[in-house]
Amino acid sequence: MGIALPDTMTCVEISQPGGPEVLRATQRPAPIPGPGEVLVAVEAAGVNRPDMLQRQGRYDPPPGASDLPGLEIAGRVVAIGEGVMDWGADDKVCALVAGGGYAQYCTVPAPQLLPVPKGLSMVEAAAVPETFFTVWTNVFERGDLKPGETLLVHGGSSGIGTTAIQLAKAFGARVFVTAGSADKCRACEELGADRAIDYKTEDFVAVIKEATGGRGVDVVLDMVGGDYIARDIEIMAPDGRHVSIAFLNGPKVSLNFFPVMTKRLTLTGSTLRARSVEEKGRIAAALREKVWPLIGDGRIKPVIHKTFPLDRAADAHALMESSTHIGKIVLTVEE
Repeated sequence: MGIALPDTMTCVEISQPGGPEVLRATQRPAPIPGPGEVLVAVEAAGVNRPDMLQRQGRYDPPPGASDLPGLEIAGRVVAIGEGVMDWGADDKVCALVAGGGYAQYCTVPAPQLLPVPKGLSMVEAAAVPETFFTVWTNVFERGDLKPGETLLVHGGSSGIGTTAIQLAKAFGARVFVTAGSADKCRACEELGADRAIDYKTEDFVAVIKEATGGRGVDVVLDMVGGDYIARDIEIMAPDGRHVSIAFLNGPKVSLNFFPVMTKRLTLTGSTLRARSVEEKGRIAAALREKVWPLIGDGRIKPVIHKTFPLDRAADAHALMESSTHIGKIVLTVEE
């Protein structure tokens, strides 16, 4: 069911591995939803660091996923595959996808769909899925952050970081973050961070030891890796949980495991893109129940740094690589 659809669509493909300039707007056949899927007319698509890694040839899509970049979208349902019961034509939705978001149309497994949260524009809704899915599953599920505990987030001004600050504060945690400038630190504290640490001018280990009276933090959300992991372990509280989600400084580390044993620490991590539809659907259901009401009440809102039209995806990637942004970068899509 649905409306009459064009046979082709505009999308952005990776012409070859390389810099932002290898992103190219082109025409392709419009996808058709299979059983259990819906087709979304995309109005906005979030830009994320995994898109950059894929463009560089360092992060292949999972088997069966589109080769087009783009892991989160917002738009309207325009066609429904066999067996889909919970969604109808013209529903306003946002979704986590395994690829294909940089396009006018994108197929989505129905369990990965969520309604556009109350009060959000399509641009704002497109900035929600990747970061909120990531923060929820890593901070609150794997990290088991509880009210009254303390969280440290590296990359506090990123899309992940700005989401983690707001969610952790909404659920009653104390939040420390690191960021790379005074402006970024100020933005993080305006979002609710209790202390933002400029890693270029301050030692986050010393700051956190002083601020916590030597106890340390209960949960670390780390997207830096490298030598940060050993430094994180130094300022983790007994029974603390360290969750790795990316490795900007590299995945290989040398660790003294003695404090891991004596403080009974848990070192864990995850990726999201290759998880099953069922697992992503479970996370979507948890977000809809526990987080969507907070967005609807205005207590949490994605931070949008800048938007670009779809055919300027290369400019969006160049901005992300500059690391001067605060919050999310979003592509806007016209019919």
